[in-house]
Amino acid sequence: MKPVAWTWTDRIPSGALTVIPGREGIGKSLTLAWLTAQITRGTLPGRHHGQPRPVIYAATEDSWSHTIGPRLYAAGADLDMVYRVDVQHDSGFDALTLPRDCSALGREISRLGVALLAADPLLSLIHASIDTHRDRDLRTALEPLVNMADRTGCAVVGLAHFNKSASADALNLITGSRAFSAVARAVIAIARDDEAGDGSCVMSQAKNNLGRLDLPSLRYVVESVEVPTDEGPAYVGKLTITGESDRSVADILGDGAAGDGDTRMERDNAAAWLRDYLVGQGGEAAWADVRKAARAEGIAERTLQRARARAGVTVEREGFPSRTFWRLNPGHGASPVAPVTPQSRQSRHVPEAGATGATGREVASLADPGHIPSPR
Repeated sequence: MKPVAWTWTDRIPSGALTVIPGREGIGKSLTLAWLTAQITRGTLPGRHHGQPRPVIYAATEDSWSHTIGPRLYAAGADLDMVYRVDVQHDSGFDALTLPRDCSALGREISRLGVALLAADPLLSLIHASIDTHRDRDLRTALEPLVNMADRTGCAVVGLAHFNKSASADALNLITGSRAFSAVARAVIAIARDDEAGDGSCVMSQAKNNLGRLDLPSLRYVVESVEVPTDEGPAYVGKLTITGESDRSVADILGDGAAGDGDTRMERDNAAAWLRDYLVGQGGEAAWADVRKAARAEGIAERTLQRARARAGVTVEREGFPSRTFWRLNPGHGASPVAPVTPQSRQSRHVPEAGATGATGREVASLADPGHIPSPR
């Protein structure tokens, strides 16, 4: 018996599979780039904090020279500690394939001391002969990968896509067999929060078999960053976590689910009423009083909860026995940071320093000006 080790404290377990699902164009790949940067710099809270470790980045959908390399550079990764993975055969090289290459991959992970295997996306690593919509078939690829992670202690983090269904449960939306979420020990779901008004996205712990599930959701934005190259500047997105989020991914997905019981206009009206009510109460009120007043106005509790973030209201518990208070956030307003947009439409703008550190031109100082070191 031994305790769980965490690559990212309470969120990503070491020696296990974590899946990050979400819809297209909301920064899932940038999340992997951010994780890679944190691990190769030793700045991620967890077992490797203060001890930079290598990362193997397995990607098949994007170009290394045009997309992946610049993204890692912009995120601040130590590119000398990032390895791309190809598989050599008698006839040449091809991509990493599961389950065929698990044993050889495990040997390389142990030899190099790799802390993270980043799979972008996880589905692309599965052998073409495996039906990823059949649970039994998919497990033949995922279970050897999980066993390899357990032997080496390496965290495996794979990206996945949401299907087009409407559900508040992120686990039900992952494209392919349910085995993706069943075999994974942790799932961190991502969704864009249209209610925020600034295009920001939220990441929430949708599954955590080895730890807490009541973790705070985190909010992030994507900034457009200029990266110098020998052939002129390149422009890519860079993920910046701005803090905790009052709304979870389940809340956001619930907004878009069919038959959710309210409309955007109703939530807008509820948010306006809530602001006016709290202003009249001096900026705060007990939740029981807010709920009672809302009912008198014909506002459903679920609609009120969904309107809370848009109204700029925070929730706090005080006293013993504890009571819940709703308070207006005096700093609530539109975010000054550029909204998240699909990567093909990132604006060619170099922002100043962001809330979590250097961005834009300051990132260029992490390597020789005008040159991007090649990942190994």
